[in-house]
Amino acid sequence: MLFPRTLCLAVLVVLALAGCASSKSGAAYPREQARQEMVVRTGVVESIRMVALEGTKSGVGGAAGAVIGGVAGSNIGGGRGQIIASVIGAVLGGIAGHALENETTERQAMEISVQLDSGPLIAVVQEGDPEEFKAGDRVRVLSGAGETRVTR
Repeated sequence: MLFPRTLCLAVLVVLALAGCASSKSGAAYPREQARQEMVVRTGVVESIRMVALEGTKSGVGGAAGAVIGGVAGSNIGGGRGQIIASVIGAVLGGIAGHALENETTERQAMEISVQLDSGPLIAVVQEGDPEEFKAGDRVRVLSGAGETRVTR
């Protein structure tokens, strides 16, 4: 009965971490960017393409999976067989936990290509509603503190 509880706990930890991931939307700012100067450029949206932002790879999912797999494997057999099952369970659990963390934290985003009034064509990837921008929209491109975002 220990294994189902441990599995549920690990899944909850991975899902909680997914909820803690910061937003990459054009309307969300990390606290560190408050009171920072940003350069504002203007332009016209040329195109929008939906893309996927990879999930996080913090290692927590893999570690939780390894623990669960090791515990599950230790309940199989006895003696050396139990040790081998524990090791195999930990390895397989780690792989599965890593994949679960990546999958549960993956997000949809937009690649927004903007023809700047100053000449260059740039592309910015950010989260948001695909209906938020369309080709031909006038937008502002804000850059600073190592980040760039597209806003209205």
